[in-house]
Amino acid sequence: MQYEALFHPINLGPYTLKNRIVFPPLTRQRSAQPGDLPTGLMAEYYQQRAGAGFMVSEGTQIEPRGQGYAWTPGIYSEAQIQGWQKVTDAVHASGGVIFAQLWHVGRVSHSSLQPENGAPLAPSAIQAEKVKAFIETGPGTGTLVSPSAPRELGIADIQELVELYVQAARNAIRAGFDGVEIHAANGYLVNQFISEHANHRQDAYGGSLENRLRFLREIVRAVSAAVGANRLGVRFTPLFTSTDEDRVYIGLVESDPHTTYVEAVKVLESAGVAYVSIAEADWDNAPDMPEAFRREIRRVFSGRIIYAGRYTAERAEKMIRNNYADLIAFGRPFVANPDLPARIANGWPLNALNAARLYGGSEEGFTDYPFYQPATSAIKENTHE
Repeated sequence: MQYEALFHPINLGPYTLKNRIVFPPLTRQRSAQPGDLPTGLMAEYYQQRAGAGFMVSEGTQIEPRGQGYAWTPGIYSEAQIQGWQKVTDAVHASGGVIFAQLWHVGRVSHSSLQPENGAPLAPSAIQAEKVKAFIETGPGTGTLVSPSAPRELGIADIQELVELYVQAARNAIRAGFDGVEIHAANGYLVNQFISEHANHRQDAYGGSLENRLRFLREIVRAVSAAVGANRLGVRFTPLFTSTDEDRVYIGLVESDPHTTYVEAVKVLESAGVAYVSIAEADWDNAPDMPEAFRREIRRVFSGRIIYAGRYTAERAEKMIRNNYADLIAFGRPFVANPDLPARIANGWPLNALNAARLYGGSEEGFTDYPFYQPATSAIKENTHE
C-alpha cells in the first residue's frame, strides 16, 4: 500500500474512520426544483465516494434567505429532510460517515434569490465585492451576477439566525447525518461577522475581535447543546494572502489572520467540538500557509484538524506525519475519481476532471466518472499441433 499514513484508522467524535481521506463540501448545484430538494442522483453521487474515511455534504442553506446560488439544496423543509435521508441511507449502506454542512451566504446573494426579492442579510450594510452570486434565468440556465446591497441585521435578527442554525442541525440529524459542520469560511455569513472588512458594527457583535467572534460563539454553543459537540465541526478559511485572479474568491484576508483564526479556533476548543476544517488558498502559485500558524492550531486545539487545498497524496501524508493534520480533504480529485482512496493506495492513475460540468446539469460530470478497472493478465496456453 502506498501512503500508509493516510490509511490508519482514527476516531472523530463518536466515530471510527477507516482512513484519513476526506470528501469535503463541494457545491454542485444539482438539487431538484422547485424546492431545492436533494435527489436520488445526489444519493448515487455521495454513495460512489463513500470510500472516504469522512464526508461532508455540499453546503446546504439553513433557510431560504441563506441561498446565494441557484439550485443548491436546503435543509429547512420537510421535503428537503426526506431528500437528504436518501443520501445518508446510501452513504451508510456503503459504510460511510457523513456530516451536513450548514450554510448561510449572508450578503453573497441577490435579491432575486431572496424571499419577496428582499435585500440579503449581513452584519453591516456593506456590499460584497470580488464575488458573484448565481441566479436562474430559465429552466436549467443561469448567470453570475454581482450581489445585491445587503441590509444590516438587528439584534433580534441575529438571535433568530442562531436558532435557525440549531433547527437546521436538528433537521440534519433527523435526515440521518452523523453530525454537522458550520460553514464559517469563504466570506459567507459567519465569516462576515468575524471579518474586520465586512463587520463595522458598533454593538456587542462588532468592533473588537472578541465581539466579532460572538456570533460564531453563540452558534457553536447552541448547536453543541442541540446535537452534541462531539458531532460538530467548523470550517474556516484563514487566508494570509489574496489574489486578483478572475472569479477566485475563498474569503477575506484580515490584517492579522494568525491572531484572528487562532482566537476563532479557541472558541471551538472551549466548546469541545470534534474538529476544525481549514481551507487553504487554492489558486495557482498561492503561497503555503505559514508553519507557525499550523503549529499554533495544533497547540491550542485538542480535536481533530482537517486541511484542504490542492493536496497531493504525498503532501497529505507529510502533513499527517508532521502532526499538523489528522485528516486531509481532496476536492476536485475526488469529484473526478469516486474511488480516490483505492487509487491512492494502489498508485492507480487518476481520471481527468470535467471542469465544464462542475455546476448544474445531471449525470455528466457528476455520477459518470469511471471507477478504475485493474488490467487482468490473460494466461494463454501454448498449443502444439
